[in-house]
Amino acid sequence: MLLAPSSPLSFIASLQTLSVGAESFRAVSERAMPYHYQAPGPREHSIPKDSRAIHSSGQTYEQLRQECLRKGILFEDGDFPANNSSLFFSERPSIPFVWKRPGEIVKNPEFILGGATRTDICQGELGDCWLLAAIASLTLNEKTLARVVPQDQNFGPGYAGIFHFQIWQHSEWLDVVIDDRLPTFRDRLVFLHSADHNEFWSALLEKAYAKLNGSYEALKGGSTIEAMEDFTGGVAETFEVKKAPENFYEILEKALKRSSMVGCSIDIRNSSESEARTPFGLIKGHAYTLTGIDQVNYQGQKVELIRVRNPWGQVEWNGPWSDNSYEWDSVDSSEQKRLCHSALNDGEFWMTFKDFKVHFDKVEICNLTPDALEEDALHKWEVTVHQGSWVRGSTAGGCRNFLDTFWTNPQIKLSLTEKDDDGQEECTFIVALMQKDRRKLKKFGADLLTIGYAIYQSPAKEEHLTKDFFRYHASQARSKTYINLREVSERFKMPPGEYILIPTTFEPHQEANFCLRIFSEKKAITQEMDGNVDIALPEPPKPTSPSQETEEDKQFRALFEQIAGEDVEVTAEELEYVLNAVLQKKKNIKFKKLSLISCKNIISLMDNNGNGKLEFNEFKVFWNKLKTWINIFLQFDVDRSGTMSSYELRLALKAAGFQLNNYVLQLVVLRYADEQYQLDFDDFLNCMIRLENASRVFQVLSAKDKECIQLNINEFISLAMNI
Repeated sequence: MLLAPSSPLSFIASLQTLSVGAESFRAVSERAMPYHYQAPGPREHSIPKDSRAIHSSGQTYEQLRQECLRKGILFEDGDFPANNSSLFFSERPSIPFVWKRPGEIVKNPEFILGGATRTDICQGELGDCWLLAAIASLTLNEKTLARVVPQDQNFGPGYAGIFHFQIWQHSEWLDVVIDDRLPTFRDRLVFLHSADHNEFWSALLEKAYAKLNGSYEALKGGSTIEAMEDFTGGVAETFEVKKAPENFYEILEKALKRSSMVGCSIDIRNSSESEARTPFGLIKGHAYTLTGIDQVNYQGQKVELIRVRNPWGQVEWNGPWSDNSYEWDSVDSSEQKRLCHSALNDGEFWMTFKDFKVHFDKVEICNLTPDALEEDALHKWEVTVHQGSWVRGSTAGGCRNFLDTFWTNPQIKLSLTEKDDDGQEECTFIVALMQKDRRKLKKFGADLLTIGYAIYQSPAKEEHLTKDFFRYHASQARSKTYINLREVSERFKMPPGEYILIPTTFEPHQEANFCLRIFSEKKAITQEMDGNVDIALPEPPKPTSPSQETEEDKQFRALFEQIAGEDVEVTAEELEYVLNAVLQKKKNIKFKKLSLISCKNIISLMDNNGNGKLEFNEFKVFWNKLKTWINIFLQFDVDRSGTMSSYELRLALKAAGFQLNNYVLQLVVLRYADEQYQLDFDDFLNCMIRLENASRVFQVLSAKDKECIQLNINEFISLAMNI
């Protein structure tokens, strides 16, 4: 129960007794909510050198290594123990695995032997070829590899059985520490291994990725682009070549200028076509890499060329503009040198862009964020990041098919102010919506949700848009489809202006955390239309003297005196009796019962002199509030069921003077709504009493008091909902 507003210092003391400051508030919040509290607004990108250590000890890799060296022991990672729980969650191992360190498997283990290459990646008994393909791609870029796989670790001097890798997750670089115990059978690695049995970097990287996702089994099934993002912090785009936009050449050209990772492949119709060779020397169902794009003068015309690499290091295109084709005879030697053309069977070749579109089916682009680019790269994407959640009953509104709840989804305002550099009249940007931790949650039965987003022209007003707006306005753009992928991304070209971006699940009431990233060629300004907590309560009316009372006032006073008795003051017990008697007679609202504690909270709210009872004027002010709250409740009881949907609660509270952000709204729903996301009137009344109590306490605190407890209004109201 909140203390009376007449004693704010007592309230502060109680907070300090509970050690509730800004940090402990967040700890309380994390226990109450399905995600970590984060203040609204775009996030700063972390960079790899600032990767966050996530070991449960709170120590960094170097601190843990030095501790092991001092104690003369080899590191054992309690966060990812060497037992079956780290292997599988839905089955028992079919063979007896033995966890061994590399030094127990071979005599002279090496971390990296002769440089990290694609031959270091050989698949084991786990269905994670998607991860292996990404690791193989990682070896093609030395700087990217060196960031993910720090090179200053080995099995020589300073070895302590501990290694670390830097992996990107949801716009944050994490430093993942592991011990080097690996699952084996008959002294052979069971999962990922190198062709050279003395080399272990790839097996240890796979273990770090398994730890990050909860187990080795969690790595079964996935897409290469998912791991490419986690190794670069980039954002993925997938293009069907035959349906690619008209400016596809320019898209690829810009991607390669920005050092983006670009892959391509030829589809297969059945498994028998996997790695089948076409008459032109191309391999079906095989991952290629795009390494260059350019134009060349040929017989008086400009020819668009594209350079492709087969990671096998051999087997090349044999059509026009291949290594030994006659077309090169008409190209000046200096031009050939500029294009790095050679007639070596090294797996890399040129072909015309026209032929490329005929023979290849799919292109995947992993656009790198500014922190992931080469140091000398001149072209960078501007990027902003928003972290959020879909929470059942408050912000999990589903797609536009569900109009009654769609508007309750998180809303982000996007301001495009600068046109592209290339003389275009529009702004290019990519929206990437990622659902978080679904792979890690597999062991709890979680699957990927079907997700997508819509973009609307923004009206002039700066507030969360309501149902009526979406009833009468169509979207300007949207994700191509709603699909159950980890990330849905799409490229758009739109005129400068202000837009509202709404990320959603397809069905309402589905919970997940998400990361929304917006990449733009020019800087874009984003703002969450969540709003800060704002309180605009009307001033209570001044007491009316008995001589000025109307007939209605006199009747109300007589009723009060009948309830109050001889002391002419209403106690909590008397208030409980009269409120339950009055409200249970109302047929148009569902009402269970107000508890004695609730009535004490009402007295705490209205009692100005601190005697724990309500005098006539205090009771009258509360009675008027009660009538207002009943009218608001009935206004937002849309289906006249006597209950209010939790999705309508945001507007109902705003009508009562409370503007809440998504986070506080989620706390309110968790506390007061039932399993069907409905509130009876007694739940709504209790909510109003608690919010008014908290706001009054905060308003009477001095600036020094607020600084003392280190809470702003958002955190203060959130804390009140948690107590």
